[in-house]
Amino acid sequence: MGDVADKIAYFQAITGLEDADLCTEILAAHGWDLELAISVFTSQNDHSAPDNPAFEPPTTSNLTPPVETTGLIAGGNGGAAAATGPPGIAWKIITLPFSIISGGLGLNSRCGRVGVWAAGGVLSYSMRMIGLNSGRNGESSSALVSVSAATAEAMSFVDGFDRDFGSIRPHFTAEGFMDALQRSKHEFKLLFVYLHSPEHPDTPIFCERTLCNEALVAFINENFVAWGGSIRASEGFKMSNSLKASKFPFCAVVMAATNQRIALLQQVEGPKSPEELLTALQRVLEESAPVLVSARLEAEERRNTIRLREEQDAAYRAALEADQARERQRIEEQERQEREAAEAERKRKEEEEARERAAREAAEREAALAKSREEKLQSLGPEPEKGPDVTQVLVRFPTGERKERRFQCSTTIQSLYDYVDSLGCLEVEKYSLVSNFPRTVYGSEKLALSLKDTGLHPQASLFVELNS
Repeated sequence: MGDVADKIAYFQAITGLEDADLCTEILAAHGWDLELAISVFTSQNDHSAPDNPAFEPPTTSNLTPPVETTGLIAGGNGGAAAATGPPGIAWKIITLPFSIISGGLGLNSRCGRVGVWAAGGVLSYSMRMIGLNSGRNGESSSALVSVSAATAEAMSFVDGFDRDFGSIRPHFTAEGFMDALQRSKHEFKLLFVYLHSPEHPDTPIFCERTLCNEALVAFINENFVAWGGSIRASEGFKMSNSLKASKFPFCAVVMAATNQRIALLQQVEGPKSPEELLTALQRVLEESAPVLVSARLEAEERRNTIRLREEQDAAYRAALEADQARERQRIEEQERQEREAAEAERKRKEEEEARERAAREAAEREAALAKSREEKLQSLGPEPEKGPDVTQVLVRFPTGERKERRFQCSTTIQSLYDYVDSLGCLEVEKYSLVSNFPRTVYGSEKLALSLKDTGLHPQASLFVELNS
């Protein structure tokens, strides 16, 4: 029988199960080994025959679809809840992946004692029923209830509950089931689930006397995240199917597991007194405390690790930035020194070039002056001998030095200036020849006059007056 449909049909015929999806999940859990699946099913069914007189067959209201009860806690009228008989086939299917989830959540065998079928309700099949699990090919299946619709249903339930029973109640979160489950996970609390059957005759008394009991309300609000839904609404109806609710009023305690699954820790079916429900909740809270404490410590350790890593990263970044700043400063200082050295070298070269240029210009001027003096000296000609037409000229310089020479009386005043220039006794170019008695300045207007015409014959005494 290699065909999948044939295997499912054969399995249904042998086991008597009518739910094709249930049969599909059983076969898939056993690797589609038909003989193995039938063998495990029949052996488990034989071991789970009811031997407890307190076990009751599933009952539903007129609005609740028929489902098999998991029977975790059955009602008794004497305080503590009495244990029911072993769970039915739906329970066996739910517990198939228990080993996976118990390892992922850190649940140990202690969570299965004291009448609590701890973590047994890993609802892979149930999560798929409400459209919150992934498909077979790893693709996310489309949710049957959108987030906005689920939130609207939750808000409507809370408003209706307040209107019917008052505001002293568990703080039901006004959001969809999966959001409430995530909230409980983040707050390291269990999720208290209440499925409300408005038409059930026990619902009003249970809500008024038990669910709105102040002591119970305070305990739930302090230790749980609470979520409620009406089975007349879409998500509440699907959750009743997922949790296999067979009696109402119905309460359950679940917690988040891995891979979009939930672990069913406790369920309470039928009317219960506040004391009975409080006892059940205290018991499951005590059983689950190590898991919650461990999860909280692990989360704190992760936060500390992340914070330490962030601090280390921040310190590393700060050290790196400091090193980079020092390196930039070193490079900037080196560049500054190089610029200063280059500027100093440039100035040195400019000064050296200026000095060389000045020396060259001075040499050129000196050469030009020397040449000019030589030319002027040559233009004077030889000094004449004494005679009636010869004038004796005495020139006194500002330094006190005196120079004397004979000139022809027809020599012009310009020749006297050429004579003074040819001597090289002056470092300035602008000066005037002046006589004292009377004071006469022989300036540019008299350069063309002869010595005789200016009254400087037969002799003259002149001094050099520097012009400012």
